[in-house]
Formats: sequence, structure tokens, C-alpha cells
Amino acid sequence: MRTGVECLMDGLKKAGVKTIFGLPGGSVLDIFDKLYTAPFEFVLTRHEQGATHMADGYARATGQVGCCLVTSGPGATNTVTGLATAYMDSIPVVCISGQVPSSMIGNDAFQEADTTGITRPVTKHNYLVRNVDDLPRIIAEAFHIAGTGRPGPVLVDIPKDVQRASTKAPTPDEVKIRGYNPTIEGHPKQIARLAEAINKSKKPLLYVGGGAILSNAAEEVTALARKANIPVTTTLLGLGCFPETDPLALRMLGMHGSVTANYATHHCDLMVSVGARFDDRVTGKISEFAPRAEIAHIDIDPSAISKSVPVDIPVVGDAKNILRNLIPQVEAKERKEWLDQIAAWKAKYPFTYDQKGSGLMPQYVIEQIYALTKGDAIIVTEVGQHQMWSAQYYQYTQPRTFISSGGLGTMGFGLPAAIGARMGRPDKLVVDISGDGSAQMNFQELVVAVEHQVPIKVVILNNGHLGMVRQWQEMFYHKQYSATRLGRRGRGKNENIPEPAADSYLPDFVKLAEAHGALGLRVKTRAEVIPTLEKAFASELPAVVECLVEPEANVYPMVPAGASLTEMIQSMA
Repeated sequence: MRTGVECLMDGLKKAGVKTIFGLPGGSVLDIFDKLYTAPFEFVLTRHEQGATHMADGYARATGQVGCCLVTSGPGATNTVTGLATAYMDSIPVVCISGQVPSSMIGNDAFQEADTTGITRPVTKHNYLVRNVDDLPRIIAEAFHIAGTGRPGPVLVDIPKDVQRASTKAPTPDEVKIRGYNPTIEGHPKQIARLAEAINKSKKPLLYVGGGAILSNAAEEVTALARKANIPVTTTLLGLGCFPETDPLALRMLGMHGSVTANYATHHCDLMVSVGARFDDRVTGKISEFAPRAEIAHIDIDPSAISKSVPVDIPVVGDAKNILRNLIPQVEAKERKEWLDQIAAWKAKYPFTYDQKGSGLMPQYVIEQIYALTKGDAIIVTEVGQHQMWSAQYYQYTQPRTFISSGGLGTMGFGLPAAIGARMGRPDKLVVDISGDGSAQMNFQELVVAVEHQVPIKVVILNNGHLGMVRQWQEMFYHKQYSATRLGRRGRGKNENIPEPAADSYLPDFVKLAEAHGALGLRVKTRAEVIPTLEKAFASELPAVVECLVEPEANVYPMVPAGASLTEMIQSMA
């Protein structure tokens, strides 16, 4: 006989869990009592949202299922943003939440919430465990569902009485779920059709998304591109799947993508999507997206195919398996005319920024991070302008080295995700590139890095604004900066008060870092960037580097909402 809590512990062990992120509470005290002697590293976070982001970052960096544990009521509801972030980006996370005793469910008991009802729209699947006999099977299923097919978060809600009840039910050795059988192997005829289309095309383009990284298909993507001389563009979450130092790399496409990638998308005659979902930030105006191209789509999720853009050649299955079968059928081609056109666009339209002013440009900071790390680091970002600059001015050559909230665009994701990533990959330098707005949303988790001696590096590009929103207000709302200015010391409602100096932004991130026990450093000039970053990267402590950058630097190129990819704004000059 085992209690429900013992079943949970055994299920976590069998699933290979090593690290759990979370917070205790009344409805999970029995679980935490067993955790005290269990063979897991438990990471006490300061907020449940931070716990889910840490589990998410751990999963993205390692390819394993992340795990978090929270209490009922507000503990569970605080995970919703983190679960939604993982759900949008197809990240495998299992969240264990406590629940009030079964007899109290529906009675508005203390710290009760309809956790499964609340999280159903933002999870791949969820469970409310009614009977302890079901618990061993449910834990095994949760990890299986999270990590197979199109990955995603799974929540298991366990009432307190179920935790304490006893059962003879064993932990299953294998999982079989009726109705859940993801297609792994692509249909041979569809693969042959795709190979024929590639062989006939004169201007093919590989459009690679995060799904290719999730399926560990980077090697196959690279082999296909190089064998058939196919240029490669990636989504934000596909960065690193194909080495951006390769001549065939076009970098990211879409709203803030490279001019070359967007022009290639417009002019290609065959687009092969691998693990991407034709997101609106990629396609721009759908009616003008890849107008000359036959479109093929490789994806493990059949519901993603033709969801946004009509597809001519659908191939359902695991990207790695499909590409392995596709490559032998694809002919080696020179494609000189197409590659010459690509090279001309690259030469004419590189990523660039104004380097003549006296202010510190944020793009320069990211260039120096790349130079100092030699591209051998895991870059994690928050969301905003700095996220796009991190995609543009750092070159990624390996999968799972760029970690960011793509689909949901969650500010506050980066710092806790960086902690999770470093705990999963302790061999790597992990740098969280942040804005001053995003940094303040989960900054409290820095103390977790200090307590657990996780030496992440946080580089804050402080421009005193919610930068991306301010950019839109500048470009489309007549510079009416409504609610986007941050932390101006001494600035109230009186707009006649003179602007303070840039170094008097609030909060003081250096003091804030030091208050958490981390190293705090500040950069004001271009000359200070390299020595300060070197000091931070060499430190054994978690470090925060605040860079006071040009307040009105913008992200270019930019495709306005509703425009086609060829209608890029390349500067405001």
C-alpha cells in the first residue's frame, strides 16, 4: 500500500525528474513533508509565475520535461501566465497543484479555485484526481502527454484527501492512452511529393520554426539545406536550428526580420515550413505572403496545417524522422542564380543602426555580448525591443541557445527562465538580456539565483521606457507617450518639471541587485561596455549589468501591422 503522496514521489522518480520549482502551501504540506527526504532538488521560488517560467526555461535548455509544484487557490492561479507561455510555445512542463479536500470542492473553501477549469484553455491537458487509485497512472500520463507529439504543459490537481489516501495501484511501466497516438512517421507518398517539388524548384526556401528544435532536427535541417543549396530563414523560436554564420542563413523573417529573409519569402517559388506555424508576426498580410510559392508544411500537429496559410504539400509527423527520409530523395543542386540574388540582398540590406551619436546604443551592447561569448552562450530574453535586438545582433549556431517567450510575449519571463536554463545546463554561460520594464516584473527571483549559486548574468538595456510600446507610439500615435515612461525621479503630473539625468532612473538596479546579494554594475558609455561585461561574466556571483542606453532607439526593419513583408520601414529618417 502507498499513499497518494508516495505514488506522486515514485511517479516523479520514474519520469526522470531531477529538479522541481515551486512554493509550499496548506494543501500541499503532505507533499512537502515527503519532499524533505526525496531525491529531488527543490528550488523555492518567490512567486508561482517564476516557478513555471523556471520549469519552462529548464525544459527549453535541456529538452526534458520541466516540473513545478504549487499550492491551491492563488498558488495555482499564479501559474496561469507561465502555463500559457509554455502552451503557446509548445514547451513540455508538468505542473502539480494542490487542491482542497474533495468534500469541500465547490463550497468556496479557503484557498479553493477551479484550477482545472481555469487552466484548461492554457494547457495541453489537465487532470483533477478524484480517486487515489488513478494517481499513479495519471502522473505517468502527464509526463507522457507533455513530452510527446506537439509538446505542451500538463497540470495535475490533487486534492488533499487523495494525497493522504492509500492504494495498491502500481506505477505503470508504459503509457497507452486511447485516442492519443501522435503521428511520428510522415507518409512516404507525401515525402516523395515534397522531394519532387524541391528538385523541380529554382528558388526554394526553408522556413524553420521552434518545432524543428523541439524534435531535435537541427542536424537534419542543416544537412538538407547544404545538400540542396536551400537558403534558410527561421522564426524567433527557430533561432539556432541552422547556424546563422552559414552563407545559406538568411536570419529571422517577419515583422522585425532581415530584409533578405523577407524578400526571399516574397520571391521564392517553393517554401518548405519545418515546425513553424505561420504566425501573424511572420506572415504580415496573409494574402501577400509568399505569393509566388508552392507551400509545403512539415508539422507533427495536423491542426496547425492550413490553419493560417493554405498548404499545397502537407506532411504530418515528427520533423526529424521526415527529414531523414526526405534527404536521400533530394538532389544536390547549385542554384547559382537564386543564391547570387540572396547574396546581393545580404550585401545591400544588413542589420544596421546609427553609430554616430554620443549615446550608448543598445545594439552595440548586444554585439559586444556576442563578441565576448563568441556565440557560445545561452541567451535568454524578456519581451520588447531588446528581444528583437537580441535576435538581430547575436548570431546563433546551436539549438536551445536562444530562449524567449514567442507566442504569448510574456514580460518577466527571462530572469526566472534563465535560472531554470542554467540549472538544466550548468556547463553554459547564461545571459538574460532584459529591458527596464520587463526586468521589474519578476526581479524578486534574482534571490533564488543567489541562494542556489546560479551565476546567471542579467544585462538590462535601460532606456527609461516601455520601449516597444513607445516605438509604436512614436511611429503611429504622433509621439503621444501615454503610460510608457518609466522611473523618472522627481517627475509627477507636472510636465513642466525638467527631465532628470538618465542615471536617475528608478529603480536603482545596481542597488536592487546588491540588495538581493548579487553583483550590480552600471554602464553609461560605450567605452565602459566591454570591461564591465567582462567583469560580470567572470564573476562567480549572479550579476546585473544596467546599461543606460539611448532612450529613443528603435527596432528596424519593421513591417507595420497589416502590411506585406516587402513593405518594411527601415528607418524614420
